[in-house]
Order: sequence, then structure tokens, then C-alpha cells
Amino acid sequence: MFITFEGGEGAGKTTVLSILHKELEDQGYDVLATREPGGIKISEKIRHIILDPEHKEMDARTEALLYAAARRQHLAEKVIPALREGKIVLCDRFVDSSLVYQGVGRGLGIEEVMTVNEFAVEDWMPDVTLFFDITPEQGLARIDANSAREKNRLDMENLDFHKKVYDAYLELAAKYPERIECINADQPLDRVISEVREAIGHHTNK
Repeated sequence: MFITFEGGEGAGKTTVLSILHKELEDQGYDVLATREPGGIKISEKIRHIILDPEHKEMDARTEALLYAAARRQHLAEKVIPALREGKIVLCDRFVDSSLVYQGVGRGLGIEEVMTVNEFAVEDWMPDVTLFFDITPEQGLARIDANSAREKNRLDMENLDFHKKVYDAYLELAAKYPERIECINADQPLDRVISEVREAIGHHTNK
């Protein structure tokens, strides 16, 4: 099963992924936890290029292509082999991030960015995507309050950019309800985890 975790900055998806990873392993499942961009050597190097706060001059199309390149290598080298071995794969971000951040946030167009990513991922789409729903204002406030979290180039974008991203996530969730499950991320962590369990259970029992 291929499960992806999506949401704006500060939504808490990375924290939840880590907790779910341990829970599933404790239950005896063979689980791979990974992230995008990154997860393997080549993609982590691309991640550094994309997210480096000093790279303010990066063109939007360059950014979209770099994400797709990192995604392809990560998929080919790590995700696909794990899925073929029967593992559960938990991935922090995937194609939906590119659709909302570059397609809408950068104004490149969702269809245009999807075309690039279809070339990159072929037919390897998630079985279920968990969208951690929290307003940009709340998410960015969490980041400001967490001094341990890395501050990347996307964190530095203005609130209007993050609002566009958030609205685009809501549009995707409405467009692909059979795949995308909305999780209320503005509640205590144990409640969020409970919603995640229910969402995954719903798809497992289909």
C-alpha cells in the first residue's frame, strides 16, 4: 500500500507519519517511511538545491522540473522496489505537492505540472493520500514557534502564496475524493492520529 502525506507548511504531517510508522511496525507490518524531495542520495542533493534559501533566483519551471526529477529517482530507486516487495510505503509529499505549489502557487498551471509528473511517475500513484487540513495562518504560526524546524525557501514565501496552495489542496481533495482523505489537523495530536487510522482503515477495507 502506497500512502502519501500532504499539507501546507506546519500542518504536522511529518510528525504523524513518524508516529504511524512506529505503530504499523509494532503491529508487525513491513513499512518504509520516506520523504520528498529526498529519500535517497541523488534526490536529497536535489532537495538541497531546491530548498536552499539562498536560491531566490530559481525559475518556477526549473523548480517544477527539479521536483519531478527528484521524484522519479526516488520512485525508481526506493519506492517501487519496496512496493514490489509487499511493503507499506509512507511518503511525506508526492505529486500533489507539485500540483499545488508549482501548478497554483507559482502559477504554472495544474495540468502543465501534471504532464511533467506523469512522465516522471508513470502509473505509480498513491492508494490513499492524507491531506492535513489547517489554515496557512495556523501552520506558519507553528513553524515560527518551532525553532528546531528547518526554515526552507518555501517557508519564506508570503501569506498569499500559502493561501493559494491551501485553496488548491482543497480543490484537489474535492476532485479526487476516492484517493484524498481530509484530516482535520487543527486538533490535539491523538485526535489527528485517530482520524488517520480511520482513513487508512476505510481504504484497506474497500
